[in-house]
This record gives sequence, structure tokens and C-alpha cells, in this order.
Amino acid sequence: MEFPAPPHGDAHRYWALVGFGGLVTLAGLLAAHYMEEHGHIVTGMNNQIVWGMPHVFAIFMIVAASGVLNVASIGSVFGQAPYKPRAPLSGLLCIALLAGGLFVLMLDLGKPDRLIVAATHYNPTSVFAWNVFLYSGMTAIVMVYLWTLMERRMNAYSKYAGLAAFAWRIILTTGTGSIFAFLVARQAYGSALLPPLFIVLSFGWGLAVFLVVQWAIYAWNGRSPPPETLARMSRLLAVFVTAAFYFVLVYHLVNAYFAKQQAFERFLLLDGGVYPLLFWGGYVVVGGIAPLVLLWHPRLRGPRGTLAASLLVIAGAFAWLYVFIIGGQAYPLDIFPGYQVTSSFGDGQIQSYMPSLPEIALGFGGLGLAFLITVAGVRTLPFSPKDDAPALPGVSAH
Repeated sequence: MEFPAPPHGDAHRYWALVGFGGLVTLAGLLAAHYMEEHGHIVTGMNNQIVWGMPHVFAIFMIVAASGVLNVASIGSVFGQAPYKPRAPLSGLLCIALLAGGLFVLMLDLGKPDRLIVAATHYNPTSVFAWNVFLYSGMTAIVMVYLWTLMERRMNAYSKYAGLAAFAWRIILTTGTGSIFAFLVARQAYGSALLPPLFIVLSFGWGLAVFLVVQWAIYAWNGRSPPPETLARMSRLLAVFVTAAFYFVLVYHLVNAYFAKQQAFERFLLLDGGVYPLLFWGGYVVVGGIAPLVLLWHPRLRGPRGTLAASLLVIAGAFAWLYVFIIGGQAYPLDIFPGYQVTSSFGDGQIQSYMPSLPEIALGFGGLGLAFLITVAGVRTLPFSPKDDAPALPGVSAH
């Protein structure tokens, strides 16, 4: 197997990036240790809100891991030539993001040794148990797919491996959405719309992550992507953001149609304090309208506009997940419609939540691990796009 030389660049800057990623990952490990030693009392979580800020980070990385592989699928499965040189980087980012998301999920168990119980005592009726196979299967299939891309003797099988990866990523994202779709103990969840919603969201989030990483790699080497390819990917991102808007709109319209859900929708979209602010300001404006303006406006679109739009889509993704996950748990389940429920346990009351520093540090620790895997992978193996790219104005390649 022959590999071309890794991307050139200043070794000091490379090790600085590795050191930065290592410190962020270490901070996540220390935060997990602190929470394990002192218990979840040091977090903002409680008996009602059991999925906190770490789950916002974890779900984002897992969903984006599925979506970022869409770049490879467009090239290998659907035969679009401009995307084929980007397939190896797409596969690397998929594995990196999936590892970062699972890093957070496992360390948020309170006691990581509980993972042994999950691995040795399988419950086929639990969607969480299904995900054990979905996540590990995704990693294995993508590794085989990368092998078929990088080993010349296996190139003939890359389309079949890409097709398997495409099918598996759809199943994986369906499983992630099904975690919430099958959960009827919260007003926000228990909807058949959630699996397809998560699939559509993954398209935009994954492509946004890919565009940011691609920009960083090209900028590191003093290059720029082909304008035609970047324009094509920018238009695709706009389509994905618009499609996600549509599914989110349908999800809330369906909820608002049912009388039992109207109070919850009012809480989430109007009266819930931070949740309406994050939904309308964070997701709709920052994560939706602003990126579409940057991608469609003739004076704003371009390399910088695409980068800014991608970063805004990622910010909007975190805002939407916070509203969906935290806000969905904060609102009490309406067990007896038409009656007021009170108890010493807090039934019938809206719960408050404030993320703590250890939770945030653990979430960023997962991002740090994904960053480390990506930096090391791009440096040591030919994951960078290999198309002929023009040099950036005023910048010379190292």
C-alpha cells in the first residue's frame, strides 16, 4: 500500500494543535472524574432532567457523524465526481465524531464500568441496546470503506462498501431519532416524525462540519478548494438547511394541532424563558435564516460566506438540541389531562436547569477527542482532498 506524503505544514503548529486537542480532551476526562467522585449533584441535572448538556454535545456529534458521511456517499454511491476526492476525509470525520460522541455518552454514565453491563447483558427490546450494535457497526463499515478507497487492489469494491455505509448511516440516525420517538414519558417526544427529522438534520449538520474542516485543511496548506465544487456544496448546504426547516415546522405544527400538546408548544415557543429565545434566536435566526442569506445572497456568497454559514448552522444545531433535549424534559408530563397534579416529588412542575462547568467541560472533551483524531489522521494518512486547487491570493503553500 502506497501513501503520498502527508500535508505539509509547520511542525510546531501541528504539535500546538495536538497539544490543544489533548488539553481539551484531558479537561473532559477530569470533569468526568470529578462528577464520578462527587456524584451528579455537582451538575445541573436532577431526577426530572436526566439528560443534560453532555447529551447535547453527544447527540450533535453522533448525528453529525452520520451526516458528514453523506459527502462520501454522494461521490461513491451517486457517482458525483467532485465529491469523490473528499470521500476519505468524510470517512475520517465520521469515525472521529462518532468516537467523540461515544466518549461523552460513556463518561456521562456516572460510573463508566456500567458499560460492561450494557455489553454483557443485552436487552433486545431496548433501543439503547440496538445502538450498541449500530455505533460499533458504523465504525467497522466506515473503516472497511476507507480501506477500499486507499488500497488500490480494493478500489473495485469501494462502491459496494460506500453503499453499505450509506445504508448503515441511515439506520444509525433512525436509531438515534427512535430513542426519542419511542419515549412517551415526555411531552416533546413520542412522535413518528422524529426519525426522519433527525436524518434530515444530520445532512445539514454533517455537511457544515465537513465544510469547516475542509476550509481549515486548505488554509493550512495555503490552498483553496475549486470554486465550482465549493459553490455546489454551498447550494447543497442551503437545500439541507431549508429541508430541516420544513421538518421542524411540520413537527411543531403536528404537536400544536393536538389539544394535549398545545400547552407544551406554548411553553417551548413562547412562554418558556430561555427555550423560546434559543429556538427563535438560536435555531431559526442564527442557524437558519442567516446561513441561507449568506449562501443565497449574490454579494455575500463565496468562500467566506460558506464558512460563516457553516459555523452558524453548527451554532444553530446546538441551540435546537438544547431546546429539544433540555426543554423537552423541563416540561412536566401531562398524566391526567384537565387536572392539576402536585406532589412533594415535583410532579406537574416545570423544572429549572443550569448547566455546570463539569458538564460543559465533558462535552468539549468529546469535541477535543474528535479534533485530535482528525488532526492526527490528516497528518499521517492521505485523507485530504486531492483535487487540483488554486493557491490562495497572497499565500504560498508550505
